[in-house]
Amino acid sequence: MEPGKIVFRRAGPADAKSLLDLAARTYYETFAPVNTPENMQAYMSSAFTLPRIEAALSDSRSMFYVGEVGELNARMVAYAKLIAGEVPECITGEAPVELVRFYLDREWHGSGAAAALMEKCLDEAKRNGFKTMYLGVWEQNRRAQAFYRKWDFVRVGEHTFQMGDDAQLDWWMMRRL
Repeated sequence: MEPGKIVFRRAGPADAKSLLDLAARTYYETFAPVNTPENMQAYMSSAFTLPRIEAALSDSRSMFYVGEVGELNARMVAYAKLIAGEVPECITGEAPVELVRFYLDREWHGSGAAAALMEKCLDEAKRNGFKTMYLGVWEQNRRAQAFYRKWDFVRVGEHTFQMGDDAQLDWWMMRRL
């Protein structure tokens, strides 16, 4: 897979169904092997619904970027979500934006597509006046942590992420733009 074959663009309300399908699939593929089916179901049934995705796409504080392949009937293979909102105390950088979601179809892992999507997120954040980007990553997701460290994110704090009845530890990571 070549990252150059992916076209990145900002998502809008018409993308809700395709985005929901990609978001639910990639999240499940990433976390189902290391969480109980009950906890996955509890989280996914609330986090990945069409009304919730539609509301997020309509939220003026949110910016979704999708990567698509194919010219006719393009297929979404990657997405990221940035949101400007309430900021944790450990985020000390000026004008922060949170990278809330960052996922690719498994077939695109290792292709360079993640780097292209990160460049898109960083560029769009700067273009929109943000000077700091931060994110939460599960303490056990070593692959994601390594990727974010390559992009100069550093650990600055931690918080609890509730996965069903399992309180998991997430790290806050931050970088200046």
